[in-house]
Amino acid sequence: QVQMSESGGGLAQIGGSLRLSCTSSTRTFSTYAMAWFRQAPGNAREFVASSSVNGLNIYYADSVKGRFTISRDNAKTTLYLQMDNLKPEDAAVYYCVPRTIWTRSYSDSGQYDYWGQGTRVTVSS
Repeated sequence: QVQMSESGGGLAQIGGSLRLSCTSSTRTFSTYAMAWFRQAPGNAREFVASSSVNGLNIYYADSVKGRFTISRDNAKTTLYLQMDNLKPEDAAVYYCVPRTIWTRSYSDSGQYDYWGQGTRVTVSS
C-alpha cells in the first residue's frame, strides 16, 4: 500500500509563499501520476494540480494557474507544490495523492487513492 506524507503547510500572509512537499513510502511513486487536491472547511475537495509520471504533462486548476507550480523528484519519491502570491481563498488542507484509476478526468478526486492526512495552509493579512 502506498502511503503519502504531506508537509510544509503553515501560516502565510496574503501575497506570500509556501512550498508543500509530499513524500511517498514506496519507490513505486515513480510509476504514478500524482496530484494535489485541497479542501476548505464546508467545501468539497477541489483539484489543484497534477503531474504525469515524468513531470512533462502538467495541469492546473484555473484558480491557481500562474501562481502555483507542481513538480516532482522521482529519485526522492517526493512531490512538491510551490505556492506563490497566496490568497485567502487558498486556505485549506492540501493533500497529495497518486492516480490509480483512469476512467474520468484527471481533476476527478475519484480517480485517486491512498489519501494522506494532508497539511493545513492558512492565509491571513
